[in-house]
This record gives sequence, C-alpha cells and structure tokens, in this order.
Amino acid sequence: MIRIKKGDQVAVNSGKDKGKIGEVIKVLGSKAIVKGVNISKKHQKQDQKNEGGILNKEMPITVSNLMLFDKKAEKGTRIGYKVLNDNKKVRINIKSGDQIDE
Repeated sequence: MIRIKKGDQVAVNSGKDKGKIGEVIKVLGSKAIVKGVNISKKHQKQDQKNEGGILNKEMPITVSNLMLFDKKAEKGTRIGYKVLNDNKKVRINIKSGDQIDE
C-alpha cells in the first residue's frame, strides 16, 4: 500500500540524496519522482523541436526511501490511516496523531 501521493512534501531517508526534501511530482507504482532528488544527466541530441546538450532529469526513487515531511517537527514522519465517523479514510501522522488529509 503506497502512502505517498502526488503533491506531498517528502524527506529522503536513505541513498545518495539522504536528508533532501522535495515535492512528489508523479507516483509510478512503488516508485515516485521527487523534484530536485535523484537527478541524473541525460545527453540529448539536437533536433528541430528542442536544443541539444546535457539535461538534468529527475529519476524515480523507491517509495520505501521516502517519508512524509512534517513541517512542525521539521523531519520525516511515518503515516497511518484512521476511519472517521462518516466512514471516510484519512491519513494521519503516527507520532502526533494529526490528520494529514482534509
């Protein structure tokens, strides 16, 4: 079960980008593309549509290496689920119990 969604602020907890914080651009199954994280160089040949050169591109990172970033605690936090009285399932912060989704 993937607990990370598009638009979430996440912190990287392992790998070469450990400690970096970024926004999730896209979720691809068990991987996610995060803005400014896991950047690689792509050599692009020039054509009529675009200019050639070396481009920086964000590559997918495994969701298990990401944690939702808590602005109050200023660090990554684990995510759990809670069912409200109106049978709506929402994500919560495990440590503080605060509701993440509205």
